[in-house]
This record gives sequence, structure tokens and C-alpha cells, in this order.
Amino acid sequence: MLKDNFPRYSICIPAYKSRFLRECIQSILAQRYTDFELIILNDCSPEPVKRIASNFKDGRIRYEENDKNVGAVRLVDNWNKCLQMAKGEFIMIMGDDDMLASDYLDEFEKLIQSYPALDVYHCRSTIINSKGEPVMLTPALPSYEQVYDSIWHRLHQLRSNYISDYVYRTDTLRQRGGFYDLPLAWGTDDITAFIASKDKGIAHTNKPVFHYRSNELSITSTGNDLKKMEAQMGYAAWLGTYLTQMPSDEADRVVYRHLVDRQSFYMQQRRIYTMTVSMQKQPWKKTLFWLKHGKQFGISAKEVLTALFTAIKRNQ
Repeated sequence: MLKDNFPRYSICIPAYKSRFLRECIQSILAQRYTDFELIILNDCSPEPVKRIASNFKDGRIRYEENDKNVGAVRLVDNWNKCLQMAKGEFIMIMGDDDMLASDYLDEFEKLIQSYPALDVYHCRSTIINSKGEPVMLTPALPSYEQVYDSIWHRLHQLRSNYISDYVYRTDTLRQRGGFYDLPLAWGTDDITAFIASKDKGIAHTNKPVFHYRSNELSITSTGNDLKKMEAQMGYAAWLGTYLTQMPSDEADRVVYRHLVDRQSFYMQQRRIYTMTVSMQKQPWKKTLFWLKHGKQFGISAKEVLTALFTAIKRNQ
């Protein structure tokens, strides 16, 4: 039950796709830890989102609708609208096709009890397919780390994470400007976590209690290629600004200096990755696309060809 109308957690689903929505909601309502609210925000979907949500009779559910469709490019607007509505002490954003293990909130509650002063917490994830079958796990992480280690490991492609991996302290997230705005939320999960963990660090649990569904409808597999590249440029701009301030801790300074020296290389790798993802299907057509449009992002023909060769290798 909600305590004085202020639950411990706010779980938020900005919903547009309905294919897996019922399973998503069921996994949330099946949580063993019950002190939460579930906010379902219908982004003016033409699919039966409202009907599916209305079939669940649970007092913890709050159903809301946008006046007009926000769309995938402005996805972060929906996340921040959920943040505005949230009553919970902690908040997480849920994909409408993903699932939670029944002990997701239990595990985060343990993590919060172990590190009560932090503003952001993270879990390991299971990647599932469209049938809900496990395919892979995201990498195991240290129980605690400072932000510079997080940035380095992520840019070095030693990490894989999703927005629903993270639980944030609601008030602190609001005070720091909410979820960082990038087109398609492409990199928003990274930067939001970096900002939230800047002063106090981040705690991880290696129990995989979030299930990310990898399917042909996800933004990773679809979405506007140019908008994804715009997001990468925004990511690079944020990192460049962030790295103008040297940390006070000597160990952090070692990693910091490495990041300063290598940031251009890391951002180049992220651009190549974005092109590689877009080339998974129709690689030759997309190669011509990037040769035509890459100049506006400072992308060289060599980078385009590197992405092509990587995409072909992945497809073999």
C-alpha cells in the first residue's frame, strides 16, 4: 500500500507499443516489494495501450495520456514528464516491451540500504528475445565506483546498459535538470547516470533483475540515423564540457587525464558504432547514405568504410 500517498518507488512506462505491454505491466505488478506506484503514460498511441492498461485493476496504477504524440525523437520529454508526475522517493523508467524480475525492487532496496547516501543505483541485465528467452547478460560490474571509472569503462565499450538498469533518487534528479536531453534518448542513459553520480559515485548489483527485450521494434534496431548521429554529437559536446573541470581526487585525475587525451578517439568510435548499427541491414545502401551525409558531422570516408567492414563482419 502507498504510505501517505508517497510511495518508495515510482515505476514509469512511457507507452506507445502494445505488443509486449501486458507482459511488461504484469512483471511490475508481480514485484515482491510492493511499495510503489506505476505510472503509465500513453503517448497518443494508435495501438490499444489504454485498453490494455484498463484491464489491470490495481490501486497503484496511474494512467495518463499526452495531448499529442511526442514521438521517438523527443522520447526524453516523456521521461521528464514522468519525472514531474512521480511521487516516489526513487524513480525508474521502464520500456514498454521490457520486463522486471519479481525481485527487481527487492534487489534495489538492498542496494540502497547498503549505500544510503547515493543518488543513483544500477543493476545487471538479462537480454531477452521476442519470445522472452534469455540471450545474453550485460557485463558484471564493481559494487561501487566513482564517475570517472564509469565514463572510461563505458567509452571503452566495456559496458552495456539501458535506462531501466537505473534507479534514481527523484528529488536529486529533478534538481539536476532531469533526464539529459538527446535525440531518441540515444546516450541519455549514460549521461544522466554520469551527472547523477558525479559527487557520490554509483552502486551496482550483479544480480540480473532487469530483462531488456532486443527486437526489431526497439530504437536500437530502428530510428532516424541522422538523429542518432546528432545525439552522438551532443554526447561529445557534453563530454568535452564535463572534462574541462579536473577532479580533486588523485586516482580520479589519472583516469581524467586519460579521458582528456582520448576523448576524440572515443567519440570517433561512437560515430563508427552508430553507422555500423545502421548498416546491419542494407549495408551498401547505408554506406552511400553516410558518404553523402557524414560530412555534416565531420565523418570521413575512412570512418564510413570502417563501419561498413565492421557491419559485414558482424553479419557473417
